[in-house]
Amino acid sequence: MEEPAVEAEAAQESSSADEWDRETAYARFEQLLDTHDFDFHTGDKASRTVVRVDQRGAYVDIGGKSTAFCPTAELALANIPRSTQVVGTHSCRDFVVIREERNGDLMLSLKRMELQVAWQRLRQYLEDDVSVEGRVVATNRGGVIVEVECIRGFCPGSQLGQRVQTFEELLDRTMAFKVTEVDEEKARLMLSNKRVVADERVGGFKVGDVVEGTVISVKPYGAFVDIGGASGLLHISQISHDRITNVDKVLSEGDRIKVMVLSQDRERGRVALCTKKLEPTPGDMLRDPALVYEKAEEMAALFRQRVAAAEAAARAEDAVPAAEAAV
Repeated sequence: MEEPAVEAEAAQESSSADEWDRETAYARFEQLLDTHDFDFHTGDKASRTVVRVDQRGAYVDIGGKSTAFCPTAELALANIPRSTQVVGTHSCRDFVVIREERNGDLMLSLKRMELQVAWQRLRQYLEDDVSVEGRVVATNRGGVIVEVECIRGFCPGSQLGQRVQTFEELLDRTMAFKVTEVDEEKARLMLSNKRVVADERVGGFKVGDVVEGTVISVKPYGAFVDIGGASGLLHISQISHDRITNVDKVLSEGDRIKVMVLSQDRERGRVALCTKKLEPTPGDMLRDPALVYEKAEEMAALFRQRVAAAEAAARAEDAVPAAEAAV
């Protein structure tokens, strides 16, 4: 009769041992969690793995006991209907912490990371003075709102390279722009389509070309001339062979004139203009500018011939030492 009592006692001891093992295991597990728990705060960045995705957003493993969630609205700069279009389970992405909940959970964002990269690219476009494509998404009284790199910028009407009756004509149109101002702190992005058009037109000019333009401003040192969307400088020294002391006594704003392209800087979009070399006789720009414009193409052709002859002579002179050295 003693055997059942012994077995019961042994079973009780075994149960107590199992309970102790479980408690020990749980304690150890909690210790490990505390050891590997990551201390994240708002603004921190981390590369983490997505463990689950649903229509609300993505759930991210950040280690330890904490959980993290990235809402669909924070998954991308662009509007997306479904979170699975951006991330998938087991994908590893760079997140930034945007909020800490009271229970220790974290709110994450991919959008903020993309935003920082987009502003960085825009600053690079400005520094390199290169054009970038953007889509006109809205208008106001002053110009058009353009989306570039998923960031909205403003192009004033005065910086459009084409004339339109209303700005609404440009809605949904993709156009090329130059970045003229970037201020990430103020979320300010200024654009110019006119500068792109001007650069393209400048690239089409050659030294010696005769272009008809309009004087848009007169300065003490010369006059700026609009030559089909691009602005060129007619320096005071290039107006006439005769000495000029006051530009406004020769040219006025709004004057239609003919000029010759003297030089150009395509990278900066600058063009140097000249009327002096179009004068049939020195001083004609002061005495009879109409004659200068009438003979402009003829005089420019003579100028190009002289330039070509000088270049040929220079090449011939360079060829002589090379031939002598070969001998």
